[in-house]
Amino acid sequence: MKINKITQRLQKDRPMTMVSIRIPDDVIEDLKRVAPMLGFTGYQSLIKAYVGQGLRTDIERLEGGVEISALIDSLRKKGVKEEIISSAMAEAQSSAAIS
Repeated sequence: MKINKITQRLQKDRPMTMVSIRIPDDVIEDLKRVAPMLGFTGYQSLIKAYVGQGLRTDIERLEGGVEISALIDSLRKKGVKEEIISSAMAEAQSSAAIS
């Protein structure tokens, strides 16, 4: 995935669209139970994270840029804050534009 696209995806104020999907009750209960254990405020945030993670994986696989996505995932797992990741991505994008 290109750096500018990743930087856009890390922005908190992206426009949102409401969607409605049918999910089995037991899955919702599991999501509600697991979400706080993973540091999410609610199950909907966890669903968005799962969808985003799966989508990034497929896009990277299809477009061939796994390294950047893997690095970002690794930084998140090590506790690097989103603001720092966003800042680093913006800096890298600026450097790439100058080159």
